[in-house]
Amino acid sequence: MPGFIANDPISVPHAYKIKEDVEIAGFFAAIFSWGKRQIIIAKSLELMALMDHAPHDFVVHHREKDLRRFMNFRHRTFQPDDLLYFIRFLQQHYTRFSSLEDAFNPTPGEKIKDIEAALSHFHRTFFSLDYAPKRSRKHVATPERHSACKRLNMYLRWMVRPATKGVDFGLWKSIAPHQLICPLDVHVGRVARSLGLLTRKANDWNAALELTTTLHSFDPDDPVKYDYALFNMGLEES
Repeated sequence: MPGFIANDPISVPHAYKIKEDVEIAGFFAAIFSWGKRQIIIAKSLELMALMDHAPHDFVVHHREKDLRRFMNFRHRTFQPDDLLYFIRFLQQHYTRFSSLEDAFNPTPGEKIKDIEAALSHFHRTFFSLDYAPKRSRKHVATPERHSACKRLNMYLRWMVRPATKGVDFGLWKSIAPHQLICPLDVHVGRVARSLGLLTRKANDWNAALELTTTLHSFDPDDPVKYDYALFNMGLEES
């Protein structure tokens, strides 16, 4: 399973040891995860280099002049204005909380009971600053818009599932692996339907729930572990 890492965006946070660095590197790698994996990884690594390979320290301690270096950074529709807002939100968050996990939790200090509510809460929290650009909202999905939230569900998988297999990190404890929702995109959806695991035609939030419910019947404690197989089968067929 660790051989999976090198050619996957999860390789980006694996370059770090400090929890906050892993969280931030993983967050950007997940947000950038649409399109070719080689490009996703390259752009994520480019951003980490612009943050001096110390994303948490940069986010928290940068000065306004340091932000000029990002004015030429782009990844598909992700533009400098989006990146500057993301950095400002992360700076504001990490001056109040020790972990990005708290941004997903409607009741900090307690266990998260509902992943759908957690994702919706994260979206509202992330764009709660007065100067949040409207255009940036498309880069962070929410179930309230019926999105499958593939990238955020993948990010939660990275942060929550135990590190025992050498792939995921197991850093966050307010969510249990059995609560995770399977990351659903075009490739996973096609494979899941061909295997009879999914009947809904749209790749939306309800489809992600349906697929996860089916996977629960195979392993109620860790249904999202099957994401690796479904995703790689999808790549082989594309």
